[in-house]
Amino acid sequence: MTSEPLVITADSLLVAEAARLAAASGITIEECTDAAGALRRWQRPPLILVGADLLAEVASLRPPRRDDVYVVGWGTTGEPLLRAALEVGAETMLELPSAEAVVAGLLADIGDGGGGDGLVVGVVAGSGGAGATTYAAALASLGADRGPTLLVDADRLGPGAGRVLALEEVPGVSWGDLGQTAGRLGARALREAVPHIGSLGVLGWPSGDGALPRPEVVREVLAAARRGHDLVVVDLPRESDASAEAMLTGCDVVLVVVRADVTGTASAARLISRLPERDRVRVVVRGRAAEPEAVGRALGLPVVASMSDQRGLAEAIDLGLGPIRSKRAPLARAAAEVLARCKVRVGVMAA
Repeated sequence: MTSEPLVITADSLLVAEAARLAAASGITIEECTDAAGALRRWQRPPLILVGADLLAEVASLRPPRRDDVYVVGWGTTGEPLLRAALEVGAETMLELPSAEAVVAGLLADIGDGGGGDGLVVGVVAGSGGAGATTYAAALASLGADRGPTLLVDADRLGPGAGRVLALEEVPGVSWGDLGQTAGRLGARALREAVPHIGSLGVLGWPSGDGALPRPEVVREVLAAARRGHDLVVVDLPRESDASAEAMLTGCDVVLVVVRADVTGTASAARLISRLPERDRVRVVVRGRAAEPEAVGRALGLPVVASMSDQRGLAEAIDLGLGPIRSKRAPLARAAAEVLARCKVRVGVMAA
């Protein structure tokens, strides 16, 4: 395969517009001005934009079916063009200039290296003091050993994911910077802009109080995070509003951290009753007051990991040592157990 998208058109204005949008994403395009030449290159590019001016000619050659083919043209489209678009297997027709943002997004995905396959794991506390933020930070810390990982702090009332990861003093963008953004957010831009050390990054809160941005901004941030990282861990809030709901529904799996006692289990049961799509929900049990299997039966959900309380954990975090002091410690083992179940590319977790 070639890394350049192929633009099939004899329209110089359309070529110039595609080149401009591609340059904004740091890539170049490959131009083809005849249908026969396009057929020879058909299987190689990651993305094909077929100009409306050459669409009928390309369709007459009956190119093999493939993904990521789009028809691009100026103004409105008629029935002959729609029929030809179906014949080349186009996913949709994009009318410029109104679809400029969509075309820019498709080209930006190529600049980001494709992507879209990262696993998004939400972590939420079943009750106060369950340690969900610390567990989320441990998942992210171990996940970074596999590849680019982002911890998204969506719980403004929590202890702060940046603080737990000892990234609090590292410069970078926060929710406060992203709250006023509009349009498409590049995956690479987000990955490089957040505070990070190596392959581990965190999106947290600015100093002072704050709130999650509008739901559409939250969805765009999460989509960019997924495209740009192998693993995205979201520290979810227990309270619910439209933005928190957008964050929750964007997760492939949701882990509820439950204290292994009567009050912790009862509180978790109330929270779980409010969660949509329970087939995506799993339980992580903390403590030894009750057997993990008993907690799972009481909640009616699979238990994917359990851990005892870890001595010295709070002190280590206060000293800036992060949540993982030893990979043999209870927290690290419980995080590793969950990551072992994750299939990042498919975006699922074994029960």
